[in-house]
Amino acid sequence: MHRFCILLPICIFTSILLAQDQDFSKVQMKVRKVAGNVYMLEGAGGNIGASVGEDGIVIVDDQYAPLAEKIQAALKGITDKPVRFIINTHYHGDHTGGNAYFQKQAPVIAQDNVRKRLESGGGLGNGSSVHMEAKPAPHDALPILTFDHDVTVHLNGEDIRALYFPAGHTDGDSIIFFPHSNVVHMGDDFVTYGFPFIDVESGGSINGMINAVNLFLKAVNDNTKIVPGHGALATKANLEEYRDMLVAARDRIRKLRDEGKTEEQVVAAKPLADLDAKWASPANPQGAVNFVRNVYNSFTRA
Repeated sequence: MHRFCILLPICIFTSILLAQDQDFSKVQMKVRKVAGNVYMLEGAGGNIGASVGEDGIVIVDDQYAPLAEKIQAALKGITDKPVRFIINTHYHGDHTGGNAYFQKQAPVIAQDNVRKRLESGGGLGNGSSVHMEAKPAPHDALPILTFDHDVTVHLNGEDIRALYFPAGHTDGDSIIFFPHSNVVHMGDDFVTYGFPFIDVESGGSINGMINAVNLFLKAVNDNTKIVPGHGALATKANLEEYRDMLVAARDRIRKLRDEGKTEEQVVAAKPLADLDAKWASPANPQGAVNFVRNVYNSFTRA
């Protein structure tokens, strides 16, 4: 699936902060039944998960602000029940842009660091070549319920668990588990477009991302449906393959770094060249280079 996906890490990173320059008028929301009472909504930005049942709707992430009404309409196409809770997997604007709209209906829940970063704004990037500044979010977009380690929402016959995994994609990542439906929403700790983006400047790291994936691999089975932060619906086998890539990248780049090589020397060594055919895209030749920088800088900033 990685070879055919047109979503690219650097494009997604840029779009986090340039949503105001995008034309959302032609975006169509696609709704897919995943398993049990869980649906996946695709539009622009991060994938949305939705638990839908007699108790109402719990949505995971809410993409960009201009898409909020389209997301609402897509949910209305599934059920006439109200939105009861919104859960953010992390703070990036392509996952939290609809917070202010939906929080008029129901509370937003997120890990403590999500609220802190939305409230303060600040830098995000790979620690060297990619850097942007995020503006503070409006007050009504800030999560009003936050947690340190985990929280459980008991609705629709599910014990919907939001579990905190520090220092992965960012320092405020939550992975959402729908145990009855056997579905996991991984946020951006797992993507199916290829090499991921690690927001090193927001506390992300390659080791944290690997730890999150490894822990959830122990909790899922061959029938588990996995909603990635971006890209196509996935399985345990896809997640294992992704984990193996992350581990290979970490070990190779760490070895070169421990030998005293600079970031530029590591980039020039092309340590992931054999992985590019599967995990990089010809349309984005800098994607693999940026991932090498991501991994290198996640060590130097640790």
